[in-house]
Amino acid sequence: MAIEEETQGSLNQPYSGYLRASIPRKPDMELVESDPGTKAGEYLRRFWQPVCLASDLTELPLAIRIMGEDLVAYRDKSGTIGVLHRHCSHRGTSLEYGIIAERGLRCCYHGWLFDADGTILDTPGEPPGSHLKGSFRHGAYPAVEFHGLVFAYMGPPENKPPFPNYDVFRMPDSEYVPYSIWHSCNWLHVQENIIDAAHTVFLHSRTAGLQLQPDMVIMPETEYRETDEGHGCLYAVSRRVRDFVWVRCIHTLLPSLFQPPALMGEIDSERLYTRIAMSRWTVPIDDTHCMIFGIRHFRDDVTDPEYRDRSKVGKEKIDFGPGQTMGRPYEEAQRVPGDWEVLVSQGPIPNHGGEHRGTTDEGVLIIRRQLRRAVRGEMETDLHLPQNGWDMRATYSFDTILRIPQRDSGDDELVAEVGRRAVDIVLEAPEAPGPGRDAAIAERMEAMKESLLAESKK
Repeated sequence: MAIEEETQGSLNQPYSGYLRASIPRKPDMELVESDPGTKAGEYLRRFWQPVCLASDLTELPLAIRIMGEDLVAYRDKSGTIGVLHRHCSHRGTSLEYGIIAERGLRCCYHGWLFDADGTILDTPGEPPGSHLKGSFRHGAYPAVEFHGLVFAYMGPPENKPPFPNYDVFRMPDSEYVPYSIWHSCNWLHVQENIIDAAHTVFLHSRTAGLQLQPDMVIMPETEYRETDEGHGCLYAVSRRVRDFVWVRCIHTLLPSLFQPPALMGEIDSERLYTRIAMSRWTVPIDDTHCMIFGIRHFRDDVTDPEYRDRSKVGKEKIDFGPGQTMGRPYEEAQRVPGDWEVLVSQGPIPNHGGEHRGTTDEGVLIIRRQLRRAVRGEMETDLHLPQNGWDMRATYSFDTILRIPQRDSGDDELVAEVGRRAVDIVLEAPEAPGPGRDAAIAERMEAMKESLLAESKK
């Protein structure tokens, strides 16, 4: 009998550590590698990716590493942002030591001057009439500043998509604050966590104490749905909270856009339809490190008073829950672990061979399947363009809190039904994104509540 077969057949015995240690485990390289030329790396490069905080662009260049590429970002004196290959095309000196010019970035070594598009503007050591500077261009990527983040497009130039126009970034009375959080693990660890509905109940509520909204301790009725023609996924978690049914729906879009709904305190009133508190992207630095880049949305209807301190949002900081960033004392992290600890402690690269997945892992399996199809090119890449001829891309994260008294029997089924109907209302809304769509959805939520209350009286 092969050693693997003998080992697998003995894993149900006590003290099986030796046997488990001998099981070969291989990373899922198809999904975790992000260097140029890798399957996932080429897929990720088809999208605009955040690469740094705009506030990090000072009078000095900024060395960054994104998807295995060493880059330098800068804002020249005219205000133009550039994202260049880090090493000078002349002799390889790092441009992080360059001098920011009125236009472009000048290498400190021999004075070569590079424009944001890679054009070589000056080679001062060359004789008059030299054609060297016009014979090639330095590696450069298009860059866009948006709500305090710098995004770059690092894919094939001929495939560059328009910069995405999501509905949640055009909402009135919103203030947007950027942030970034470094993680010493592969990007897939973080991406899978966002679609893991059950971890909120346990990590953030039951096992390590209340870290978020207190009613999240309640085990919800959970429903997953694939959206966006297989390029997105949402899960709706529906809870009975005293006289209310709370439906919380979280929508993700490949490859890594994640938009959790409102940050709130005590549930004590109805909210027919509220949108998101943040948008965030998980971007590989390399195969063993990644960065969360995010934008907090501050609006009265999505941010309760205890979550309105803008100073708590920024570089290596976010304003909810413990354990979102590194640097806490080790004992504190052991006693009250958060997302950062559970993700980084899984190891630098995902190793799915040792997993024993259960029913709570449905969302993780969906996202892995979607990503695998995407990186293999088995479906046309969704570049987050607007749907249905609209001018904005509709997204689907929301909270709905309806006053529906508890039923003496069948209340779990009622709660689940509220969740299903609420998701249907949002996904099937025919209106173009904007305030009119939101108002129409809120009216349908109210009508759905009245319908259920009428059914209960029969």
